[in-house]
Amino acid sequence: MSLAFSSRVGAGPSGLGADSGAAERAGTVAALRERIRGMQRTELESQPLPTLPVLVDLLPGGVLRAGGVYAVPDAPVLAMALAAGPSGAGSWSAVVDLPTFGIEAAERVGINLDRLVVVPTPGAHWLEVVAALADVVTVIITGPAPHLSTSDRARLTARLHQRAAMLVTLGTWPGSDAELRSTAGSWDGIGAGFGYLGARELRVDSTDRAGRLRRGSLTLAESGGLTAPTPRIRAVPRPERTLAGVG
Repeated sequence: MSLAFSSRVGAGPSGLGADSGAAERAGTVAALRERIRGMQRTELESQPLPTLPVLVDLLPGGVLRAGGVYAVPDAPVLAMALAAGPSGAGSWSAVVDLPTFGIEAAERVGINLDRLVVVPTPGAHWLEVVAALADVVTVIITGPAPHLSTSDRARLTARLHQRAAMLVTLGTWPGSDAELRSTAGSWDGIGAGFGYLGARELRVDSTDRAGRLRRGSLTLAESGGLTAPTPRIRAVPRPERTLAGVG
């Protein structure tokens, strides 16, 4: 795309021609900038990432977005669930600054270990490591980010957008696309006071950048997979019937 400016300035009293030319150029530049921003927004918005069906109701627009940042404070299962969609579709993922990350659990949720990079202890180089990984993987799961300046945070976010990568942090992140928190949970599988623990149902609150709250549930099956909760059917005692006139 090119933009040509005329160097001719019309003559007029008190330099009105020069003022008019400068105003015209400023207007043209402003229009061009707005057009470029619009093109960039359209490009980003057209890049949804594969998303597990159980997460659709918890995410803005119902999908994960390339360039997005998602916060799941202290909820590794939710981090795995967010990464499982792109990973299961063939994208590369990375785990950073999480030395106790459950690799086997991640595989059961749906993360492809053959396309997983692990950097357990980046130390003081967290920002450089995450920025470099954004060039080569689609999903980056990380522990809580170290203290970052506003400019460093903005530069990393811009890099994620440019590389169509997605960041999932187990801490908080100002301005994240969504923050998901596991608010409660219950176990299934024990009957009459004994038995084995089976599936676990998680209740999740999700707050988007605009402050809108979404609520949902998902079930972590004994096999490790995630599904929508199955409605429970409870047995209701049949009321005793009083028969009049019997005796």
